[in-house]
Amino acid sequence: MTIKIKKGLSAVRQGFTLIELLIVMAILGVLAVVVLVAINPVEQLARARDTGRVSSVTQLGRSLAAYYTSQSQYPDATAGVWDQALILSGDINTFPAAVSQTDATCAGAVVNGYCYNVATVVNVNDQALVYSLLISQQQINKCAVLGGEPYAVFSTFDGRGGVACSAGEPVAGVALDYP
Repeated sequence: MTIKIKKGLSAVRQGFTLIELLIVMAILGVLAVVVLVAINPVEQLARARDTGRVSSVTQLGRSLAAYYTSQSQYPDATAGVWDQALILSGDINTFPAAVSQTDATCAGAVVNGYCYNVATVVNVNDQALVYSLLISQQQINKCAVLGGEPYAVFSTFDGRGGVACSAGEPVAGVALDYP
C-alpha cells in the first residue's frame, strides 16, 4: 500500500501548478512589452520613411544638376512644371512617389511632398534647392540641439545633399547647416 501512495503522489507532482504557469506567463508578458518599447515600431517606420525621402531628394537633386548641364538653367519653380521638365528632358524616368506624413506647404513649388525653389540673380536661374521635411524623432532631436527642423535637402549652392537643419524652410542660394 505504501508503494501505491508514492506512485500516486509522484504522478501528481509531475506537472506545473496553475500559479507557476501564471507567473511564467506574466514574466513573458513583461519581457514582450519591454522589447516592443525598445524597438518602437512607429519610430522605425518614421526612420524608414526619412531614409526614402533623403534618397529621393538626392535623386531629384542630381537630375536637376544634369538638367542644368544640358539646359544651362534650372526648370521654373512652378508646381507641375519643374517635375515635368525633368521627365521630358530624360534626366529622370518617373518622378518619385508621394511621401506620406509630410508637411507639403512650401515657399516654392511642391510635387508629391517634395519642395523646389530657385534663386535667381539678374533673371538667371543659378541656384536650386529640393527639400522635404523629415519626421523621425531621431532627426528632430538632432536638429533641436541646433535650433531648427530637419529637412532632406539637395542644394546646388552647397553642391551636396543630405540632412540639414533649418530654422525655417530652406532657401536656395544660402548655405545650410548639415549636422
